[in-house]
Parts: sequence; structure tokens; C-alpha cells
Amino acid sequence: MSGLSVEHPFAGLLRDHIRFELTTSQQYLAVAVYFDAAKLPRSAAYAYRRSEDNRTDALRMIGYLLDRELPVGVTGIDPIRSEFGSSQDAATHICALESERSARLTDLAQQARRANDYLGEQFTGWFLEKQIEEAARANTLVTVVERAGGNLFDVEEFLVREQPARPSLPIGVPPRIPGIVSRSSS
Repeated sequence: MSGLSVEHPFAGLLRDHIRFELTTSQQYLAVAVYFDAAKLPRSAAYAYRRSEDNRTDALRMIGYLLDRELPVGVTGIDPIRSEFGSSQDAATHICALESERSARLTDLAQQARRANDYLGEQFTGWFLEKQIEEAARANTLVTVVERAGGNLFDVEEFLVREQPARPSLPIGVPPRIPGIVSRSSS
């Protein structure tokens, strides 16, 4: 059995963050559908990918709790916004989500450090490192949408040019996703 108790603050925050990740996944899905309906396939692909990434991160976090023999408990998600006034409105909304995600991940790392939970701190560090890039992408998308001045074809062209292809899993990625036998299949 792990050295953490069921009441351990880091584990509780991580369970709450799993809910946030799943909510964020669904929110990105709603944004992707908005972009798809507006016939913006590259913008939609960006949001679909981020939806998948957030869901995968939630599964990695579930795997961590299971590996540490801590309770998981999957709950519902928070309300999802599915209507947007414009592409800029949708991009600004997901940028705010990424900002909140950055703050939550930072809180997780701080809580792990305060609790002398070095495993939790190391685990959270991988997500923080990845989050720097994701927050920067969201901020850049908002800037590009603003500069496009309504010409969404420019935004689509930017996404074709600048969004990287999905890389293989980097070294240091949290290894286990429940239900996935091998890391190479995630």
C-alpha cells in the first residue's frame, strides 16, 4: 500500500483535477463542433486534438491514482458552453481554459511539494512542462484570430503551417493509461 492516506490533499486535488480534465475535454469537443459547423476544418482539428489530449491526460491521472492504490471515483463533469458568437469568442474561451489549467496544475505541484510527496510532484511536473506549450498555442491562436480581422481563411492557413504533427510519446510521459496495454498504443 502506498504511503499516502485516503485523505491526502494531493490525491484529493488530483481527483478534482481529473474532473476538470474531463470537463475541458468536453469543452474542447464543443469548440471543435462549433468550428466544424463553421466549415473551419483546421480549427476544428486543433480543438478535436486538444479534446483527445485532455481525456488522455485524465486517464493518465487515473492510472497514477490506481498505481498508488488511492481511490479514484469518476464523477460527472461541469457544464459545457456550446454556443459562441464568433471564432474569436471560441478561441478566447479555450485560452481561458488553458490559463485555468495552468493554475490548477501549479496548485497540484505545490500541494505535492508541501506534502513531501515527491512522486506526486514528479508526476505533476510532466504535465506542467507540457502545459507551457499548450497555453502558448492557445494564446497564439487568439492572437492570430484577432489579427486575421475576420478573415478566417488566414487562421486556417496558419494552423496548417504552424500546428505540429502528433509526435510520438516523449521520454518521461506518465506511463500507464487504464485499459491500454502498452504506451506505444496511446
